[in-house]
Amino acid sequence: MRDVSEPAVHVENLSKRFGSVIAVDGLTFSVPRGAVVGLLGGNGAGKTTSIAMLLGLLIPSDGRIRILGEDMLAHRYRVLERMNFSSPYVALPKRLTPRQNLDVYARLYGVRDPVARIAALARELALEEFIDRHTGSLSAGQTTRVLLAKSLLNRPELLLLDEPTASLDPETADWIRRYLEAYRKESGATILLASHNMGEVERLCSEVLMMRKGRIVDRGRPDELVRRYGRTNLEEVFLDIARAGAAIDRTPAGTGEGHPVAGDGA
Repeated sequence: MRDVSEPAVHVENLSKRFGSVIAVDGLTFSVPRGAVVGLLGGNGAGKTTSIAMLLGLLIPSDGRIRILGEDMLAHRYRVLERMNFSSPYVALPKRLTPRQNLDVYARLYGVRDPVARIAALARELALEEFIDRHTGSLSAGQTTRVLLAKSLLNRPELLLLDEPTASLDPETADWIRRYLEAYRKESGATILLASHNMGEVERLCSEVLMMRKGRIVDRGRPDELVRRYGRTNLEEVFLDIARAGAAIDRTPAGTGEGHPVAGDGA
């Protein structure tokens, strides 16, 4: 019996080191079931490394991860078929067509009737025009839509999205956001979203986690953060946090100068 009251994602003191480099430094957070939570930060903040650990692609140096009620370090194979992800930084085999790529992943995820599922996603995500071309011949925007289709093959309960509308024109990106909103409402799925598009985050996310140098330095609802920083939108908040971090980095050790953001070190 699944305990639906337990968070979809619960992370405690999660860290990842690569030699002397600390990529993720003591993250603790939870994502409620059915929520859309944003994981934000500049390049090198640790977002992609964090997602890779949630997926079981990287082993944490320290900390615990529970996904859909299971200990990810001990029992990840119990939950992998119930989750999925999309990232423009993960390439599909270029000599295969989108249909062939999706068929491979559908079989890996144990999707029942993969032909019907792929056909349905091709209609819903407007892939039909190019689904039988070589993947290597597709535009960046077309490839992004194929990757999103891949992430939805198994109707995941937890969807991890890294820049889901990268390379899409504004109209198509808006359509994808509406599609994701509808999918979440229909399925009750939980979404963890890493994005540099602050308008997208404000529209989709009920809460955001702001990262800098592997740590969560602030968190809250988008409108709460906007009010707290006295700004008009989340992009301005993002810039405040990034610039505060740069100011701290430039401050000589021990001077006591610099202006840490609210919640720094959380």
